[in-house]
Amino acid sequence: MRLITHLRHVDLAVPDYDKQLDFYSGVWGLTEVASDDGVSFLAAEGSPEQYIVRLRKDADKRLDLIAFGAQTPADVDALAERLGTAGVQLISTPGKLDTPGGGYGFRFFDLDGRTVEISADVALRTHRKLEPKESVPVRLSHVVLNAPDITATRTWYETHLGFALSDTLSSPYMGEVMHFMRCNPQHHSLAIAKGPHTSLHHISFELRGIDEYMYGTGRLLRSGTRMIWGPGRHLAGDNTFSYFLDPHGNTVEYTTELENLDEDTWHPGVHDFSQPEVTDQWGTANPMNELIAKESFNDPDRGVFIAPPI
Repeated sequence: MRLITHLRHVDLAVPDYDKQLDFYSGVWGLTEVASDDGVSFLAAEGSPEQYIVRLRKDADKRLDLIAFGAQTPADVDALAERLGTAGVQLISTPGKLDTPGGGYGFRFFDLDGRTVEISADVALRTHRKLEPKESVPVRLSHVVLNAPDITATRTWYETHLGFALSDTLSSPYMGEVMHFMRCNPQHHSLAIAKGPHTSLHHISFELRGIDEYMYGTGRLLRSGTRMIWGPGRHLAGDNTFSYFLDPHGNTVEYTTELENLDEDTWHPGVHDFSQPEVTDQWGTANPMNELIAKESFNDPDRGVFIAPPI
């Protein structure tokens, strides 16, 4: 039974905290809603989540954690018991959360040593409907993780957290390179990419529509932010993409129109990544190549099997 409902937020630790905060709260279009000494919580204007990105100042660049939602505290307890019984290493047991919006949750390490949080009863944030041409993120769309063994990581998320496989990217030369995973009808809230080490591949942010997505892409280009791939439209998920690098080399994406599936009838497909129309249906993006792929390998994560301090 699937107990996870959606992706809540992605938390990053960064050495150059002020530069990152300026980027995410400035040109990227998030809103700082709370802060403490060296910690900032950033919300999307159109999302009821209290925040979708947390930045924390640290000597090391790392992915602090990925947070998913559950429907009820009872579901949180059930997941904690399920994981504990299966031998998954828990970082904390279910209890009250002291982050914005409160709630009830716990943390644990996934197969590759990333910290994952599951929570319920987090207060909803007052949000609004974005206006036409308003090119800031509506919500957090999905997160993609690099893993040395993508089949093992995919199986772990299916077995322990109830994620379902939506589609796979493969190629004649590299084999399977990405698994798209869902926890609701959205084509993917999580994807596992083949990488040389455990790290963050990219974080994706949903915009209001195609027009807003293009306005946002243009704003980032005019700001001098480096775009590594796009604009285009993927085949798997049918979503648009523009990939940029944040000031610390994390890949972040503007997207829109990610496919919603009929889960009762959907059957996962395998798409040949070496075919240009698979990576970009429109043919407008620069061709995918090894240099673009290496950018999204990111630096090896310094936080593997080390819980964040907050």
